Amino acid sequence: MQIKTLRTPKRLAASLLSLLLLAGAPAPVVFAQDGKQATTGYQRPPEAIASIIDAPSTPGVSINSKGDWMLLLERAGYPSIEELAQPESRLAGLRINPATNGQSRATFINNIKLKQVNGGQEFELAGIPQNAQISYVTWSPDEKQIAFTITKANGIELWVAGIADRQARKLSEATLNDAYSGRPFSWMPDSKSLLVKFVDEKRGEMPKANLVPTGPNIQENIGKANPSRTYQDLLKNKYDEQLFDYYMQTQLKLVSLDGKQQPVGQAGIIKSADVSPDGQFLLVETIQKPYSYLVPHYYFPYHVEVWGRDGKVVKQLAQLPLAEDIPIGFDNVAKGPRGYSWRPDKPATLYWAEAQDGGDATKEVAERDVVFMLDAPFSGKPAKLAGTKFRYRGVQWGNKDLALINERLWKTRTERVVRVNPSKPAQTGTVLIERSYEDGYSDPGSPVYTKNQYGRSVLLTDKKGDNIYMISEGGSPEGNRPFLSEFNLKSKKAKILFRSEAPFYERPVDIIDLNSKRIITRRESEQEVPNYFVRDLNKKSMTQVTKFPHPYPQLQGVQKEMLQYERNDGVKLTAVLYLPKDYKKENGPLPMLMWAYPREFKNAAAAGQVKSSPYEFTRISSGSPLFWVTQGYAVLDRTDFPIVGEGEAQPNDTYVEQLVASAKAAIDKTVSMGVADPKRIAVGGHSYGAFMTGNLLAHSDLFAAGIARSGAYNRTLTPFGFQQEERTYWQAPEVYNRMSPFSAAHKVKTPILLIHGEADNNSGTFPVQSERFYNALKGHGATTRLVFLPHESHGYAARESILHMLWEMDTWLNTYVKNRQVQ
Repeated sequence: MQIKTLRTPKRLAASLLSLLLLAGAPAPVVFAQDGKQATTGYQRPPEAIASIIDAPSTPGVSINSKGDWMLLLERAGYPSIEELAQPESRLAGLRINPATNGQSRATFINNIKLKQVNGGQEFELAGIPQNAQISYVTWSPDEKQIAFTITKANGIELWVAGIADRQARKLSEATLNDAYSGRPFSWMPDSKSLLVKFVDEKRGEMPKANLVPTGPNIQENIGKANPSRTYQDLLKNKYDEQLFDYYMQTQLKLVSLDGKQQPVGQAGIIKSADVSPDGQFLLVETIQKPYSYLVPHYYFPYHVEVWGRDGKVVKQLAQLPLAEDIPIGFDNVAKGPRGYSWRPDKPATLYWAEAQDGGDATKEVAERDVVFMLDAPFSGKPAKLAGTKFRYRGVQWGNKDLALINERLWKTRTERVVRVNPSKPAQTGTVLIERSYEDGYSDPGSPVYTKNQYGRSVLLTDKKGDNIYMISEGGSPEGNRPFLSEFNLKSKKAKILFRSEAPFYERPVDIIDLNSKRIITRRESEQEVPNYFVRDLNKKSMTQVTKFPHPYPQLQGVQKEMLQYERNDGVKLTAVLYLPKDYKKENGPLPMLMWAYPREFKNAAAAGQVKSSPYEFTRISSGSPLFWVTQGYAVLDRTDFPIVGEGEAQPNDTYVEQLVASAKAAIDKTVSMGVADPKRIAVGGHSYGAFMTGNLLAHSDLFAAGIARSGAYNRTLTPFGFQQEERTYWQAPEVYNRMSPFSAAHKVKTPILLIHGEADNNSGTFPVQSERFYNALKGHGATTRLVFLPHESHGYAARESILHMLWEMDTWLNTYVKNRQVQ
């Protein structure tokens, strides 16, 4: 379609374009501000940028618990816009592909290879179709098989492959149900069969929409406070409810390795089904009505039951109601029991938590949560394992005498790890760790696990059970230095067994053999792609396992430096500076792109900590700003923008002031180094980084241009909280208004490029946010451009969309930054 513009007034031209974009139609014509017709269709950025997008990706890796085999998971490239444009149903926070009854916009692996850790020999898996769309690759409990799904045009198949014969084979036709989030199958403990979610064969035909409404859609609230955050893709009417039922209707089946299928229990709207460690029981959650038009599926009513292996109900554990009334706040939860799971160290013992404060963390109570246990046959009274001081966050199980309970308190950013003895429940536990989780320097890490007799993951301990093992990111003033430690449960002290040393960033992955101190690490440097190594800590030797090539050799030699500097209030900041490989300071300052994502802190010292490593390999994702180092720009990435509120003050009370101060400090640092031209600096970000960009351009004149992708700009449209702000609009209206770039659109005099996915599914960043901000900017004469990417979500997926986004950014930067005409 062509629209002639020679005699079209500017306002009418812009209005026509807006209508095309909002209608979801492709925009074949773009109007420049002078009314002239501009470039049309999807565009391609300079070849140096495009070639990075088209470069083959490094395989993912999955290592078995013995550390003798690894799977190399070769990723497919970016999908085409044609693939992304396929129909999808958006229901209750889910996005479903009607053709496959699976999740839409899924990313896939297209091949699996086996690799020996010792010796490094690689093997192809025979039988996998070429260019297969593979998901959910999972080791069997005995690690002699792997299972995975292959998505076809008409549905999802179940496949298995043997490690010994290296042969893949299909176990089912394309009838798996993967509409709900989570894996659609799980191995049975004997490794001889799998519990699988199938589409219910009796669900009937897909409901058809009634084009003639039977009446209005009505929601009602009678004097009861039900605040909720803003969500996308909610149910809107009875037809949506019918579609939700249709896609979610699931029949569980046991599938043996010879492909025989045995139905288990009645079909239903099955949320999850977990097998007990002994394989005799199933923990099943089924979604119930009434559904909600205000909250996503995970707040819908549901029943929790224990089924026998034959599908008969053994015990109904809970009937949980619709959770529309959870109080606003980050430590608040639904009333009643939550988080039912199987203990991995017992044949069939359940555990769960129940809030003692009605789910409202503002209430003063002796115990915030209580953790309960119940043994098979589930007829007795639940036993209290422990009570918590803060909000319960989960249990890490060891042997019968060891469990670690994790708790957190949002208000003070405090976390605790408490040791309890499951053999002596209800006894007071021992606090092993209590710290601010904002403090990266004191982070002891996460435990290392091993497989027990049930094939379940439990804490790895020494023979006496006195020590556990932890892997930490290893935050330090010189940058992250990951480490493996032996943590003594009695002394509460850690002994470092291995720590990354410069000039490498090396992270422990797993312990192969505790006695011989053999571990697997993932090692990289500024110029060396991450690869896997086996380290013998006793012999102090190292053997390389993988030899992945550099994915984008065109970036080899790019200069990288971690910068440390201070804000005017004394808060220490860091950023990573990239310069073209042939750049010398005597060449003069460069145009610069600054990229950031603000974070909130309750402690200035934690905010000022170094949060990365100068030795990490330079990775480039599709949304990275690093592409422009190939175009002669300096790039300042991971630029610190901490928003601090200590004591009773909240971080966002002075959001704008801190934002501008952080930006000025970064500019002053790079300008003083002689690498950045202060008249040619752009700022950009994605999501909350886009929100930051809008604010910086509204409240400062520090930048030549801005790029804001998929942001939210009017906080009154997210009135019940956003990001880490838990106050509502009515509790802090001045904060919401002050933080909204939309409110200050009349102050934006700097060119700003807005990009947004038309199908954004992120809470709060509705596409209307960019539309309204653009209209406000345009109405006040700003230099601005709005680009809606058809079919794209919060993160952009299609190759055409990504290349076009990069072209838009490159064109904007060249026009308003690199080639800026300074008066």
